[in-house]
Amino acid sequence: MGPEARGTSVAAASVPDMVTSSCCVPGCAGVPAPGLTGVPLCGAHVVLVADLAAEHAGVEDVLPGPCPLCGSRTGVRYPSGTVCARCEWRWGEVPDGDLAPPRVDVVYYLRMRDDFGDRIKIGTTTNPRQRLAAIPHQDLLAFERGDRTLERRRHATFAGSRYPGTEWFRVTPELLAHVDTVAAGVQDPWDLHARWTSEALALRG
Repeated sequence: MGPEARGTSVAAASVPDMVTSSCCVPGCAGVPAPGLTGVPLCGAHVVLVADLAAEHAGVEDVLPGPCPLCGSRTGVRYPSGTVCARCEWRWGEVPDGDLAPPRVDVVYYLRMRDDFGDRIKIGTTTNPRQRLAAIPHQDLLAFERGDRTLERRRHATFAGSRYPGTEWFRVTPELLAHVDTVAAGVQDPWDLHARWTSEALALRG
């Protein structure tokens, strides 16, 4: 083999090294992840492609510990990381302990059946776990995002079935229909409240 042929061979052999010296995504100068064959991609784009390939169908798994936001032990694992299955808080991120919890106003619907009849309480609070623990009831029917302004509107709407001087209302088809509308698509009102809290934290940054 002559010098020219040998030179051509050496040049050809060096082409793959030049092609794979950086990620093939336009504008990305990242170093290709090791162990890949075919299309050279940096680590960040490998994760992105893996997420897209999985079509965001994560795998349910047990979290390494309780979610720091809502306490759930169930997570959903994606190639890019794990999130809480209840509130979707990304595992590994720690809420800022120096900040007060975000304010999330809710209108709640509680049901009670006893000697006084079948009735529903419509109230509002920013701390539903503490508030509901102090109110005798049998069922938490729904949470609705809103403050006292919304609560007053609900009280006015169902004023005809209200027990005087209280926030309790006789169960009527109209009231049950409203509660069904508020609770539509929600299996557990606490899951919804955890999502609202998580969203409020995310918006606060």
